[in-house]
Amino acid sequence: MQRHILSNKNNIALISGILIAVGFLSKWIMDNTDIFTSSLIIASVLGVAPIAIQAYQALKVKVVSIDVLVTIAVLGAFFIQNYEESAIVTFLFLFGAYLEQRTLNKTRSAIKELTEMVPESALKQMADGKFEEVEVDEVDVGDVLLVKTGAKVPVDGTVLTGEGSINEASITGESLPVAKEKGSNVFAGTILENGTIQIVADRVGEDTTFGRIIELVEEAQESKSEAERFIDRFSKYYTPAVLVISFIVWLFSRDVELAITILVLGCPGALVIGVPVSNVAGIGNGARHGVLLKGSEVIRDFSRLDTIAFDKTGTLTMGNPSVTEKEFYGDNIDEALGYLASVERESEHPLAKAVLEEIGETTFSPVENTEVVKGGGIVAYVNGHRIAVGNVALMEKENVKLNEKAIADVDRFEKNGNSLVLAAVDGELKVMLGIRDQIRPGVKEDLLKLKKLGVKNLIMLSGDNQGTVDLVSRELGLTEAHGNMLPEDKSAYIEKLIDEGQIVAFVGDGINDSPSLALANIGIAMGSGTDVAIETSDVVLMNSDFSRLPHALGLAKATAGNMKQNIFIAVGVVLVLLASVLFSEWMNMSIGMLVHEGSILAVILNGMRLLRYKLRKVKI
Repeated sequence: MQRHILSNKNNIALISGILIAVGFLSKWIMDNTDIFTSSLIIASVLGVAPIAIQAYQALKVKVVSIDVLVTIAVLGAFFIQNYEESAIVTFLFLFGAYLEQRTLNKTRSAIKELTEMVPESALKQMADGKFEEVEVDEVDVGDVLLVKTGAKVPVDGTVLTGEGSINEASITGESLPVAKEKGSNVFAGTILENGTIQIVADRVGEDTTFGRIIELVEEAQESKSEAERFIDRFSKYYTPAVLVISFIVWLFSRDVELAITILVLGCPGALVIGVPVSNVAGIGNGARHGVLLKGSEVIRDFSRLDTIAFDKTGTLTMGNPSVTEKEFYGDNIDEALGYLASVERESEHPLAKAVLEEIGETTFSPVENTEVVKGGGIVAYVNGHRIAVGNVALMEKENVKLNEKAIADVDRFEKNGNSLVLAAVDGELKVMLGIRDQIRPGVKEDLLKLKKLGVKNLIMLSGDNQGTVDLVSRELGLTEAHGNMLPEDKSAYIEKLIDEGQIVAFVGDGINDSPSLALANIGIAMGSGTDVAIETSDVVLMNSDFSRLPHALGLAKATAGNMKQNIFIAVGVVLVLLASVLFSEWMNMSIGMLVHEGSILAVILNGMRLLRYKLRKVKI
């Protein structure tokens, strides 16, 4: 029965609210006090049931929670036949709990989403040398596996033979495929976009990098679930104090009504609703401005953070590679660009898409005898001309001479963090393009706003190479920047910062970011990121609008301040009421009720101010 009542707590709150409305309407419109009283009594009985059960459960573990005080206060209100107070207090208590809980249920399916992405099968080399498909659980360390184009790499391993390009976005978060050859390391869950490779299994099952991601998310979420709400910590002292005062008054005065009056006036109506109304108003403002804040625990920690760590790709950068630098050599460049576009049009490689976008409108020609050079690029014939498109290694293989200027351009492009695409026509270099991910527009200004809001450390953690990471860091003025980091490296670094006493937020968008998002004090996900990242996080920037981050932080600080104001109002009013009951003659139940309800209205109106919150313009 207890479980059934608690599982229907939200429905009970809805029914109680309807009964309260029916009661007051019957009194105001029809002047029917019987319906008014009956409705409030039923609402009180229904509302107090789950609260009383929670109070009983708390007392069983020797905790005097706020549920205990609300239960006693409602019983006291019943004793002196103040059904309005008992009904309203129980409804507000249940409704406030519903509003908070509603925003905290997003993370429960994160583990399921992750496990669904784990590779299920592998092509394993048997004793006769042939490869057969087996369950991934049947793969042991040392087994030789075959991975074909389009397949997921089933385990962490080392390439034995073959070459190809692997999309490692699920592990490193980087958008550009990584070339693999003999001796290269590969990771479970990544996808071989082209080529065929044989690998030897180094780590299998839960020991793989992808398995560690799942484990890290589980551990981080478990550690977070133990966080106590501020209001419960406060009630640890507040609730017993009111009970003791009430008992002492009865002990010395033998005035039962006075003791119950103290319990009723001491009932934390404004305290119960003050924090949730600030929380919900802050969440509502965030939702209107493209920010999802998942609960009061998030808001409190978010408002105090001093360090933000960022993933690079898709967070500080756009996640879509584009041409940033270009150089042309010799004559007939327009014709060469047409040949380049014709060859790249047949490729699905991200760099090819960037090249086509840069060239734009051009004349396309039929492509013949296409040859994919693993780890190098493409060689094909267009209108009778031999076209080579790829990296410097392909140019050397095709005996394309690079003059001093071209060699200097290669060095300059690479120092600027670019991936290179070179195009040669009949053995003569014609085009050199530098392609890299672009920094999000306005990110530098947004980072300065975060500093103005009190963030001391801005750190980038990326799976990209250190050269590219340093380039982005210098451009954005970050405090620190670390490259070549796997998910476990990122989460270990986050844990190190937290152990040092820093309050850390992590901003990311990929599956690979989910352990760090879960482990950080505040996980912030970009809205266009993976479902796992969004569900694991505490804050989501919808539409991946990075400019919402300063607003989110400013809103969290305003909301946390508003919560403190409401707590001060609620506790202050209760203390004044209790002092007036004990030490003055003018205070009575009617005046006390008027002030009590006024304090509830005050905290609600104060909380609603957050709906109009806007980040003040800061001078940059």
